[in-house]
Amino acid sequence: MRTGVEWKSPGREKRMLRLRVNAWKGLSFAGKIFCEVNPMRKKAILAMALCSLLLPAAASEAWKVTIREWDVPTANSRPHDPEMAPDGALWYTGQLANKLGRLDPKTGAIQEFTMKTEGSGPHGLAADREGNIWFTANSKAYIGKLDPRTGEVTEYPMPDSRARDPHSLTFDASGNIWFTVQGGNLVGKLETATGKVTLKDVPTARARPYGIVMGANGVPIFCEFNSNKIGTINPKTMEITEFVLPEGARPRRLATNPDGFIYYSDHARGFLGRLDLASGKVEEWPSPGGPASRPYGIASTKDGMVWYSESGVRPNTMVAFDPKTKTFQSWPIPSGGGVVRNMVATPDGKLYLACSGVNKVGIVEVSR
Repeated sequence: MRTGVEWKSPGREKRMLRLRVNAWKGLSFAGKIFCEVNPMRKKAILAMALCSLLLPAAASEAWKVTIREWDVPTANSRPHDPEMAPDGALWYTGQLANKLGRLDPKTGAIQEFTMKTEGSGPHGLAADREGNIWFTANSKAYIGKLDPRTGEVTEYPMPDSRARDPHSLTFDASGNIWFTVQGGNLVGKLETATGKVTLKDVPTARARPYGIVMGANGVPIFCEFNSNKIGTINPKTMEITEFVLPEGARPRRLATNPDGFIYYSDHARGFLGRLDLASGKVEEWPSPGGPASRPYGIASTKDGMVWYSESGVRPNTMVAFDPKTKTFQSWPIPSGGGVVRNMVATPDGKLYLACSGVNKVGIVEVSR
C-alpha cells in the first residue's frame, strides 16, 4: 500500500512523504520506505511509520470472511451483474444464456427467467421498490423490466441507433433509471412512469461510459472506462461534468461511501482510487495484487469499508480497504472467481457477487 500520495487536477500535485507497503492476505508489512526528509531523522520516522502501519493491520486480522458460492443452472451463462431484491434474494444477469436468475440465499434454490427477445444479452441489473427487476439488454438496444410474479418482460427500446449497447443502470429517488451506453458513448435517463428515454452525448470522444451509481445528493456518477475521467450528470439539465484522474487511469466500476467520497477500481493500473467531487482531489493506493491485479467489481458496506475484487490475480481475490487506516486485507475466492465484474453491498453488510467465468454466484459474509 502507498499512503500520503495525493493527486489533484494537473498542476496541483503535492508530495510530502511517500510510504510504500506491500500487503497480502491480512499480513501488512513494511517494504521499502522512501523519506524525503533530513537523513538525521530517518530512523525516527521509520519507527513511527512502521507502528502506524502495522497496528491497524493487526486489528483487521480479527475479521472473519466466509464466501459461499452456488452454480447457476444453465451452463456457460456468464453471470454478469448481481443485485439484491427487496426480499433479500440475489438476482443475476445470465448474459450468454439470455436469462435472469434468482437465488434464495436461505435454501440455495435458483429460478431462471428467459427473456422474450432472443439474444438480448442481459447485462446491468437493478431492482425497484416493488420487486421488479430491471436490466440492460446489451445486445438488443433496450432496457427491460421483469415482473417476477408473472414472468412478463416489458421492453423499452432506445430511441437512437447509436445507443446499441446499454450497459449499466441505477435508480434515482423518484424511481427513474439512469444508465450508460458504452459503445455509443452516451448516458441516458428512462422515466419509468412514461417510458420516455432521453440520451446525452459524453463530452470526451470514445470514452466508453461504464459503471454508474447514484450519489447521495441525487446526482448520477459514471466511469469513463476508455479515458482517465469520471463524470457526473446534472439530473435537471443532463449536463455532464468530467473529473480528470491521474494519467493512465482507467476507472471501470465505482462506489459511493458513507464518508462522502467516490471510490473507483482502476482496472488498467492496478489501483484503488478515491475522488472528492467537491474539490476534484484524487487519492490512490496500489492494490495488494500489484500493477496487473485488474481491480474490477467494487462496493462499500454501511460501516464505510470498501470492497472490491482483483480480476487479474489467480485465484481472484476479495479485497477490503479501510479508509480510516488506509490498510488492505485480501481473501481468495474459493472457485477462483472467474472475473467478478460487479458486486453489491446489502444493508446487513453482506456482498453479492456474480462470478462470470466459473458460472457461479456468491455471497460474502463478514464478521469480527
